[in-house]
Amino acid sequence: MKILIVEDDFTCRMMMQRLLEAHGKCDVVINGKEAVEAFIFGIVEGKPYDLILLDIMMPEMDGQEVVKEVRRIEEEEWGIIYPKGIKIIMTTALDDPKNVVTAFKSLCDAYLVKPVTEQSLIAAIREFFPDFGR
Repeated sequence: MKILIVEDDFTCRMMMQRLLEAHGKCDVVINGKEAVEAFIFGIVEGKPYDLILLDIMMPEMDGQEVVKEVRRIEEEEWGIIYPKGIKIIMTTALDDPKNVVTAFKSLCDAYLVKPVTEQSLIAAIREFFPDFGR
């Protein structure tokens, strides 16, 4: 499994990387612009990501914008129609209804409110990858 962790907070970034690195290749970026670049690079290189863990509040480009851009690129440039594309799990401190609804309208696959625990993260990933961590 190839995972992209998109998180500007150092502690959250390291925690997720440590939890997941035993289960697959984890790349880490610190803002939304880098996330889109890494996503495109993975597809172009023929090694696309299986999963993006995506914070909302970030510099350069926020997580809501990233979801929209990833889905646009999948569909318009690569012919990948949701829900067949990469799985995107939002990992954010924002639990207000507006952000949750916006994320799902933009076609994220799951939404976890911080603090994210190992159990909640693995459970969310197993919704899409049932054998994850086993």
